[in-house]
Amino acid sequence: MEWLNSLFPNVVKLGPYILKSLNETLIMVSISGVFAAVLGVPLGVILAVTKKGQILSSPTVYSILSKIVNTVRSIPFVILIASIPWLVRAIVGTTIGLKGAIVPLIIACIPFMAKQTELALQSIDQGVIEAYRAMGFSEIAIIFKVMLKEGFSAIIQAVTIMLVGLISYSAVAGSVGGGGLGDFAIRYGYGQNKTDVMVLTIIIMLVMVFFVQWVGDSLSKKVSHQ
Repeated sequence: MEWLNSLFPNVVKLGPYILKSLNETLIMVSISGVFAAVLGVPLGVILAVTKKGQILSSPTVYSILSKIVNTVRSIPFVILIASIPWLVRAIVGTTIGLKGAIVPLIIACIPFMAKQTELALQSIDQGVIEAYRAMGFSEIAIIFKVMLKEGFSAIIQAVTIMLVGLISYSAVAGSVGGGGLGDFAIRYGYGQNKTDVMVLTIIIMLVMVFFVQWVGDSLSKKVSHQ
């Protein structure tokens, strides 16, 4: 333990704060990830099936939704947080803490999930879809029994990438009052010039990223082999 104390002399006494911050980050990432996936995947499905030449082709709907998705995706996360405090306050009643951070995280990740889902479904062989249409399958049946089934592995990979991005975004949200590891690193590391605290925060976040990526890759491979 002496070598650990020598490497991280300021960390031991901050143990409770580290655990609290880690818990806040896990909550932010988990809740935001679930909402972003639940809302983003259906939006991506709509984009995929309404594109010109697809089974529910509607160029007007696709054009409107695509422009909205691309616009939100192009906004840097820090600017997004700073530009929608009125919306965050209207939804959760505050712009700080966990509640204040989760809303911008969800808004930032929904367009990403939508676009990745669209790309995943567009990669499906159109010949397969046409074959099911020829057999009399309805558009809704094709979406659920063919497109989502064939694209499920790619969607899992998209969710994995989104969660990795959320870990990074949560640190940014924490640095502007959202809590979590970002807030911990700024308050106890950077603000007090304690390099070991900053290094430990980075290590924790790297472990989180590697774990999420490993789980996502494993699930994707398992699904693709079924």
